[in-house]
Amino acid sequence: MSAIRFEAKLFKINDWTILRLPESSSAELPSRGMTMVSGTINDISFKTLLEPDGRYGPGLKPSHWFAPDKTLLAEAHAAAGDTVQVSLEPTKEWIEPEVPEDLKKALATSPKAEALWKDITPLARWDWIRWIRAVKTPKTRQKHIEVALSKLNKGMRRPCCFNRNLCSEPYVSHNWVLRS
Repeated sequence: MSAIRFEAKLFKINDWTILRLPESSSAELPSRGMTMVSGTINDISFKTLLEPDGRYGPGLKPSHWFAPDKTLLAEAHAAAGDTVQVSLEPTKEWIEPEVPEDLKKALATSPKAEALWKDITPLARWDWIRWIRAVKTPKTRQKHIEVALSKLNKGMRRPCCFNRNLCSEPYVSHNWVLRS
């Protein structure tokens, strides 16, 4: 697959800077769900997970997004409001997700679940983390962590019944759709 090239305007949701792919560029990706890519912003290299924006269904034009970190933005001389030059290529090499502290603590209490966590693929770990965070309240998040531990202890390698096309980051979404 050749590189997907486009321009995009960075914008803010809360205090995060977001890059949303144009729908036509997103359509070139191999999946409507999360996709790992390597690429450049203003010729500065990075590797990241693209999240789906949660817009899917008849008549809707789904896309993907990510939040460039502060280092990438500084090196690319880019900020919210700027239009940047982007080049992306899907990759099958998944980077390890950052494991939230509450999940780390829970895994540490269960040697069997922790052993399976270490054995599953990075993609499966991304699925678990996205499933855990795709909730509206801390109470529900804690319940998801408890269920995850239970399922991992039973040998289940992935969460069940999770829609990978939704935006699972509650900080920048409403009802699992990326805010505009």
